[in-house]
Amino acid sequence: MTDAPLDPAIADWTVRVLPGSEPATVEEARELARRQNAQALEALDPALVPASETDTEIPADGAAPAIPIRVLRPADESGQVETRPVPTVVYFHGGGWMMGDLDTHLGHARRICAQVHAVVVSVGYRLAPEHRFPAAFDDSLRAANWAGERLAELGGTDVLVLAGDSAGGQLAASVSIARRDAGLPVSAQLLLYPVTDVAGRYGDESVNAGYMSRISAYQRFGLTLETMATFAQAYVDEADSSDWRVSPKRASDLTGVAPAVIHTSTLDVLRTEGNFFGDDLRAAGVDVIAREHPSLNHSYFGLGGVSAVADAAAAQAADDLREILARA
Repeated sequence: MTDAPLDPAIADWTVRVLPGSEPATVEEARELARRQNAQALEALDPALVPASETDTEIPADGAAPAIPIRVLRPADESGQVETRPVPTVVYFHGGGWMMGDLDTHLGHARRICAQVHAVVVSVGYRLAPEHRFPAAFDDSLRAANWAGERLAELGGTDVLVLAGDSAGGQLAASVSIARRDAGLPVSAQLLLYPVTDVAGRYGDESVNAGYMSRISAYQRFGLTLETMATFAQAYVDEADSSDWRVSPKRASDLTGVAPAVIHTSTLDVLRTEGNFFGDDLRAAGVDVIAREHPSLNHSYFGLGGVSAVADAAAAQAADDLREILARA
C-alpha cells in the first residue's frame, strides 16, 4: 500500500510538540507523554466533558495490588448525571505497556463517555519495566471482572464493553478472550489501532515480513518499529511473546469472542496486525466493523481537538460501537 499524505493539522501539531531530543529515561518518556497528552486535552471540544469524574480504586486482593480507576458518567439533557441505564465501557490506555495513566488518556475516556453515552471505567494498570508481563494483563482482567460484577451500579444495564488504544487495545482483546474462556459475557470490544502480535517482539525479521506496515509505514511522525521493539522488550520475555495474553492474534481459537469494532490508520506501524486480527475474527464467525483511516497516524484518537480529520474518525468509532451493540 502506498503511504498517503499525513493530515496536515497532525503534521503541524507533531512538529510543534516533538522534543528536541529523544527521552533518555523511562521517566522522561512518561513525562513527555503526560505533557503532550495534556496539550491535546486542552484542545478537546469542551462539549465532550462528562457530568462527573470520580477517582477510586479496585481494592487489593491478596498479592494483587489495588488498581487505580476513574469512573466517568455521561450527562443527561439538562447536564446532570444520567440516571437512565447506559452501557459500561472499561477502558485500557495505550503507551506501550510502559507509559500512560488515568490522566494521559482522559480525553479518550471523555470522548467515549460523551459520544457513546456510557459510563467509562478507565483503568490504571501496572506498567513495565517495573512490572513485566503478565502484570498489565492481570490488572486489566481483574478490572474487567470487577466492573462486570457491578454493572447494575455502574451503567445500569448488562452491556459491558472492553476498549483500548494501542497496547490498551491489546489488553482489551486479550481480556475479551479470557472472559470468553471463563464463560463471562462481553458485549463488544472497541480496539483502536491495537497491538495484536508481539511474537518476536518486533525484532524478528520473519515475523515482521508478514506485516507490511512494519516495513512500509510512514514513521517520521509517530510510532516506529524500533520504539515498538523497545516497548515489547521492556514488557515481555521472548519466550512469552506468542502468549495470547499479549498477542491475541496468536490465540488458537477466536470463536465466540465479543463482536469487535477495529479502527486502524494507514500511517501506523501497527496497521496490518490490527487489520489482520479483524480478518481472523471474521473467519471465526465474529461480527466485526473495521475501518482504516488513510491520512492518520498512530494515536490520532486523542487529537480530535487538533485535527478535524482525527475528530471525525474518533466520532465514527463511537458510532460504530453503538451500531455493533445494536446488532448484538
